[in-house]
Amino acid sequence: MKPPASHAEQVVGYDDATLLFYAEQAQTYAATARDGPSRLLEGFLKRLHPGARILELGCGDGRDSEAMLALGFHVDPTDGVEAMARQAEARLGRPVRVMRFDQLDDLDAYDGVWANASLLHAPGPALPDILSRIFRALKPGGLHVGTYKAGDTDGRDGLGRYFNYPSAEALEAAYRASADWEAISIQRYAGGDYLGGQRPWLAVTARRSG
Repeated sequence: MKPPASHAEQVVGYDDATLLFYAEQAQTYAATARDGPSRLLEGFLKRLHPGARILELGCGDGRDSEAMLALGFHVDPTDGVEAMARQAEARLGRPVRVMRFDQLDDLDAYDGVWANASLLHAPGPALPDILSRIFRALKPGGLHVGTYKAGDTDGRDGLGRYFNYPSAEALEAAYRASADWEAISIQRYAGGDYLGGQRPWLAVTARRSG
C-alpha cells in the first residue's frame, strides 16, 4: 500500500490512501455495512418535496440511495471509488456515477445533497471548496446534510483512513467560508464506527439561499 500522505501534502480534495483502502476493501466493506439506512435520512427527506432530485455523495454500498429510491425520490448516487460504485450498482440495479467530491461541477441541479459519513474523508484545507461545489449544485433553497466524526485535529484511524475530525466550531467556519448559506445548524450525537466503537459525531444541515 502506498504510504499515507502527510497532512502538509493534502492540498487536493481527496486522500490517495483512503481511496485505496475502499478500492481494496469494497466487497468486504459492503458486506459488513449497517443493516439499514442512516438514522438521519428520514429527517432529511421529510424536509424535501415528494419526488425531489437528490445527489448522494459517497454512496458506499448504496443503502441510503436504495431507501430514497423506494420512497419515490429521484436519486443520483455517486462514489469516488469505482470498486465501491460497482457494489452499489449491484444493489441498486442501476448505474452509479464514479465521482470524487472535488469533481462535482453540477449547477442548480438538485433539491438535496446527502453526504452521510463521506465528507469526513475530505482533507480539511479542501473542505470549503468542496462545500462551495455542493452549494452551487443545489437549486436555490436546496438542502444539504453531511455527517462528520467530531474531533479537534485531522488524522488517521487504525486502518490508515484519513479523517478531518472537525470541532463544531471549525466545521461551521468551513461552511461559512464556502458560500452564502441561508441557514446552518449543527447537531451533536453519538454514533457507531466501522471499527466497532462509539464516538461523537456532528451532523450539519445547511440550506442554500433561495
